[in-house]
Amino acid sequence: METRPLGKTGLKLPVLSFGASSLGQEFRSVQLDEAVRSVHVALECGLNFIDTSPFYGRGMSEVLLGIALRSIPRKSYTLCTKLGRYDIGHFDFSAKRVAESVDVSLHRLGTDHLDIVLCHDIEFVPMQQIVDETLPALRKIQQAGKVRLVGFSGYPQKIFRFICDQTDVDCVLSYNQYTLQNTRFADETIPWLKEKQIGIMNAGPFSARLLTNAPLPAWLKEPQSVKDAAVKAAAYCSKHGEDIAKLALQFSCSNADITTNIAGSANPENIRNWAKWLTEPIDQQLLKDVLSIFAPVMNVGHTEGLPENN
Repeated sequence: METRPLGKTGLKLPVLSFGASSLGQEFRSVQLDEAVRSVHVALECGLNFIDTSPFYGRGMSEVLLGIALRSIPRKSYTLCTKLGRYDIGHFDFSAKRVAESVDVSLHRLGTDHLDIVLCHDIEFVPMQQIVDETLPALRKIQQAGKVRLVGFSGYPQKIFRFICDQTDVDCVLSYNQYTLQNTRFADETIPWLKEKQIGIMNAGPFSARLLTNAPLPAWLKEPQSVKDAAVKAAAYCSKHGEDIAKLALQFSCSNADITTNIAGSANPENIRNWAKWLTEPIDQQLLKDVLSIFAPVMNVGHTEGLPENN
């Protein structure tokens, strides 16, 4: 698996990483054995950066991931978790909860340090708190050796400048905004992040199943016009003997400015396919045709969090 440097942190990550949200049953019910096998297969295939959060499965993702990693040497993988979001509408970015959350995550994951900790979905709260309270609290924990790198994640592109214009972070994570249908992250934000040498991570190359043949989750917020275009694009790929998920993954991972793309599944066979797809050349004509299908809805998304943060 190809690796790329994460900004100026000195860390190198695989171009494709394992997202453990699926272990929290965010998409479907998951059995313990398939959760464990998924993690092990991901590591075997070179997806040795693992991303999770206490929000995923309301703790279940971290717990199952900790079980799966018990027999794996700690130096063989890089681990990221988050803090601040704990349920659909439960957010707490206070300094007190920062310290508690890191300790709980360490316990669940069975480790003495976290490689990256991100403030999770900061667009749902007045973001000045992240600058004034949350990140300084995380920096203290970093100085204590429990955390190597700190940053934040979210959906609206506005959040990245708001935070990084006021304070330093090591890395950031955007999701569902560098895909076949939405490239706002690259269009609006990535060049600016590169200038600041901030580590750049992208989650959701499949845009929460939108760019697959799997059933869409009930919580997907994309407009119907986007969903309709995705159905049309998937059918076009199938007609030409390809899976739209393959094209989507290859497209996201081909951007050399993005250190890593995070994708999740509790199906080991999916993970093996992803690793295989990245060894194959992208079908440029198919890509051109699919991008033309998405052209009328390109960069059409939704609002996430507080209106003023969008």
